[in-house]
Amino acid sequence: QVQLKESGGGLVQAGGSLRLSCTASGSIFSIGIMAWYRQAPGKQRELVATITSGDGTHYADSVKGRFTISRDNAKNTWTVQMNSLKPEDTAVYYCNANVVPLGWGPRSRDFWGQGTQITVSS
Repeated sequence: QVQLKESGGGLVQAGGSLRLSCTASGSIFSIGIMAWYRQAPGKQRELVATITSGDGTHYADSVKGRFTISRDNAKNTWTVQMNSLKPEDTAVYYCNANVVPLGWGPRSRDFWGQGTQITVSS
């Protein structure tokens, strides 16, 4: 079994910064792409940022230049540093990872964290 646990959510004023972390634990052989998604009230879940095992990154246009994703493979942890936060960044943020569990061979599946609330006040 694999679990993802987020930390670091909360309330911040517009223009402020927050850092979210996600740690994967359990029977893990390897982790490929690590990602962050978010879902605002009444909206679909959307991709925020991804990072590959080779540290290649991708960002949603709405967060480019403000958010930075990074990973620590030794700790199965990835973070997103969020700067210059805006009220429209308010959402529940979910971490996501494409994991090869132990004993699965080359097969992988996506796992999700439980979500953490980010609220940006104007």
